[in-house]
Amino acid sequence: MYADTEPGSHAPGNATSVAAAGAAALAIAMGIGRFAFTPIFPLMQHDMGLDVRAGAWLATANYVGYFAGSLAAVWLRMPTIPTVASSLAAVAFATALMSFTDRFSAWVALRFAAGAASAFVLVFVSAWALEQLARLGEGRLRGVVFSGVGAGIACSGVLCWLVDLASAGSRSAWLLLGIAALGGGAAVHRSMVSAPANSIRLRLQRVPAGREFWRLVLCYGAFGFAYIVPATFLPVMAKSVLGDSAAAALTWPLFGGAAAASTVLAARGLASVTPRRLWRVSNLVMAAGLVAVAGSANAVGIATAAVCVGGTFMVITMAGMQEARRVGGPHAQPYIAAMTTAFAAGQILGPVAIGLMPESAHPFQVSMIAAAALLLGATWALGGNHSESA
Repeated sequence: MYADTEPGSHAPGNATSVAAAGAAALAIAMGIGRFAFTPIFPLMQHDMGLDVRAGAWLATANYVGYFAGSLAAVWLRMPTIPTVASSLAAVAFATALMSFTDRFSAWVALRFAAGAASAFVLVFVSAWALEQLARLGEGRLRGVVFSGVGAGIACSGVLCWLVDLASAGSRSAWLLLGIAALGGGAAVHRSMVSAPANSIRLRLQRVPAGREFWRLVLCYGAFGFAYIVPATFLPVMAKSVLGDSAAAALTWPLFGGAAAASTVLAARGLASVTPRRLWRVSNLVMAAGLVAVAGSANAVGIATAAVCVGGTFMVITMAGMQEARRVGGPHAQPYIAAMTTAFAAGQILGPVAIGLMPESAHPFQVSMIAAAALLLGATWALGGNHSESA
């Protein structure tokens, strides 16, 4: 697979508009398309009587969709701007339609569709924004692009909290987020068209899959497994421990706020740290958060996990994309797509593990301990390359 440009396109004159468009697109695709389910699920438990296993299967449907979308992004040749626009529209409609049905099978299909569309946005927008910012000599703004994920998570969490305070129910939350995604997607499309960067088409190409390729792919897959349990069920844990308190409701916005701030701080304050070293350190911080909440399912443990996991998962994503560009060189796009696919495969396993565990096994704690072990293994494996450069 390789990148080429669409006829008639030209470089944008404003790097800030590129960063803002990328951040907004990721906020919609990830903050809503992927993670809106997390703060809405406790509302669905109250409204629909869903249990944790039902939530695990709905989460898995989204992750399977994400896996399918990332694979399709490898094989299909598509123009960037129309693909991003149609994918953001798909996220919006799949989200809004969750409010119009009570059928579990329909929810599964809609969560699958939202996951697949989100994967397209992440792969295409990450490649588009990083390439354009590098071309403009504004790589420092990459943190702004990836902060969009955390901002979307925080905003969706606050909206769900307000919906809960108003006793409006999960249907209202899904509908409001769908409308927000549709409006935001239209704004992103206008921004990308008005300042059209060289739009990337992804096309199949032979990738030299050597040891470093597989090291990055496997470590990124371990990261996907490690973070997904708290990223999916942390508000449920918070509510079970803290009840219907403001502290429980604000756990998810805290997670998103940490994610939004972390990428900007890492891009600016840690500019001299190599991507791989930043990835390793972030793995250790995330593992500490996983161990904290697994060992102490209380307010302190939950807050620690929210900050440690929320404050590192997008830093690892950003560092992983940078490392793919460094190691892959002209093959960076297939590296990114392959890593995204491994990540999607890893995160499928977390909710499935919870869905298959008996209640007596304390599934959250068991899964998080296993995730921490995998993450520490990935940290060790990343230390094998001695040719990293800033």
